[in-house]
Amino acid sequence: MNTTLTIDINKTSKSKIASTNFDDLKFGQTISDHMFVAEFENGNWGNFRIEPYAPLQLNPANATLHYGQSVFEGMKAYKNADGEVLIFRADANQQRLNESARRMCIPEVPEEIFMEGLKTLIQVDADWIPNKPGYSLYIRPFVFATDDYLGIRPSEKYKFIIFTCPVGNYYAKPVSVKVETKYTRAAEGGTGSAKAAGNYAGSLYPALLAQKEGFDQLLWTDGKSHQHIEESGTMNVMFMINDTLITAPTTTGTILKGITRDSVLTLAKEMGVKVEERFLRVTELEDALVSGSLKEAFGTGTAATIAHIAKIHVNGNDYELPEKDQSAFSNQVLDKLDQIKYGKTEDNHGWIIKL
Repeated sequence: MNTTLTIDINKTSKSKIASTNFDDLKFGQTISDHMFVAEFENGNWGNFRIEPYAPLQLNPANATLHYGQSVFEGMKAYKNADGEVLIFRADANQQRLNESARRMCIPEVPEEIFMEGLKTLIQVDADWIPNKPGYSLYIRPFVFATDDYLGIRPSEKYKFIIFTCPVGNYYAKPVSVKVETKYTRAAEGGTGSAKAAGNYAGSLYPALLAQKEGFDQLLWTDGKSHQHIEESGTMNVMFMINDTLITAPTTTGTILKGITRDSVLTLAKEMGVKVEERFLRVTELEDALVSGSLKEAFGTGTAATIAHIAKIHVNGNDYELPEKDQSAFSNQVLDKLDQIKYGKTEDNHGWIIKL
């Protein structure tokens, strides 16, 4: 992409990298040295800069604090065997950020600003990308309102920020989940398909209740009948019943259009796996658990890539799923994704940006 964007770069004089233990990275707790910042005012984005990662100064009347006008994304960068930086499907994240922004009355971030800000930041903090299997640099772009005004209307000013975190595996082991039939993650006509901050806030309480019962996450059901499986925690969810891979469609506006989800479905079809994008009924799930026809269940998302589900609780009963060996579809597709992300095989899909 040809660009005329001017980005001021102010590097930190006190890097944290030497004091960081890259063998003990807890997800989201270690933040890299810098962040990219852009500001929206008077109808335009400007003031593009790379600056040291630092706290923000906010007025107590900040619109986001009161009305939640905020959207975000998540993606990852990797290093190949030659030390080159590879970013996975950043174009899809940029497009989805703007889909979320439109739903939340936030001005879209032009592709040039998103991509050039991202590339410049990653180049400045390239040393923060772990160079070993299973590790990566998690990238968090987000946009939030910055008006200091308590009237309820879309803000007129915004900040767009990207910062990064070196990370290891999100889940150390397969997860146990509970089918949720009381609380609702999203309803038709709502913001379920947007990656909006408020969606996650509303999910915390029911997830906490499930954790107190010994479960890692929830299987969310639809808000109308609670009879159809939608997502798992903060991930899309897939089920292998006999030889068919089943996952909920993203056409109702209640489910996030997961980029890992799309990648898995693309590879599954290339592998000759039968795919059905449809809602799985809770009764159908229970029947498959009882009969043993449910071979695999797993979440898909940027943080975990593939999160294997080991136990499902439904209608008062726990069902254990068999352990997965390398022949399992979920492990095969995870390996194919990792081969692409770490540059070990040719990228035939145009998913990788190489810096």
